[in-house]
Amino acid sequence: MTAREGGCACGQIRFRIDAPLLGVGICHCRDCQKSSGGAPNYVALAPESGFHVLQGEPRIFSSKSDSGTDAKRAFCPDCGTPLWSHPPDAPFVPVKLGALDDSSDLQPGVHIFVDSAPPWHLMHDGLPQFPKMPPVAPPENES
Repeated sequence: MTAREGGCACGQIRFRIDAPLLGVGICHCRDCQKSSGGAPNYVALAPESGFHVLQGEPRIFSSKSDSGTDAKRAFCPDCGTPLWSHPPDAPFVPVKLGALDDSSDLQPGVHIFVDSAPPWHLMHDGLPQFPKMPPVAPPENES
């Protein structure tokens, strides 16, 4: 597996993912719509242990998730590029596909929070759709 790198538009923040991605999803939650300017967010799920900030200090915005716990969203304090999130109780980091240097080989596999999607959000035919966040399975070494 080749490491993936990415960063913000101005180059201040850089990160690397050096573990296989757990999947690619499309999130239609209202917070993602707000951070993208209206569209859903396309994210790659990086295992926490394989995600590393190489350069810069992102700003973190914290908001209440549907479960009532804090969800944290990282963005560049200079150019505002949305970068990644830290959802509560998840063993992965959702990294915005737009923040990756190259995401051309990635394909979405699921739509989440579709209950929050306006009717004009496009849905990929054949992909599973979940009204909210589907259950997250613990990593194999935990039970």
